[in-house]
Amino acid sequence: MAEIKRLPDSEFEIMEIIWDNPPPPPMTTLQIMEKMKPDRNIKLQTLLTMLLRLTEKGFLTSARVGRERNYTPVISKQAYMQVETETFMTRHYIHSMGSFIKTFYEGQELSPDEIKELKDWLAERG
Repeated sequence: MAEIKRLPDSEFEIMEIIWDNPPPPPMTTLQIMEKMKPDRNIKLQTLLTMLLRLTEKGFLTSARVGRERNYTPVISKQAYMQVETETFMTRHYIHSMGSFIKTFYEGQELSPDEIKELKDWLAERG
């Protein structure tokens, strides 16, 4: 598989709809359109263009079934989120998890459950 590239927000929104859709994909164009946020007011032709781009980028496959197209993700949400997180950490925190946590929780108190969760996560990684 080629390197996973960062998606524009509009394309990521479409991928989230497909990734989070129960039952699992494939999804039709109409199903995706119905799940779009109502305030997006996206036109069908715009959605079709974005689905084509996602297919060309290797995020989706499409297959014609009757008069409709079905879209299936090629890249999992987990794989994409790992790349997105790595890019964010590199750009903003130079791989420093400590700096990230300090910035994220500056001025906030962690609950005992959150502290335990962090400790457990760190213990798993040695």
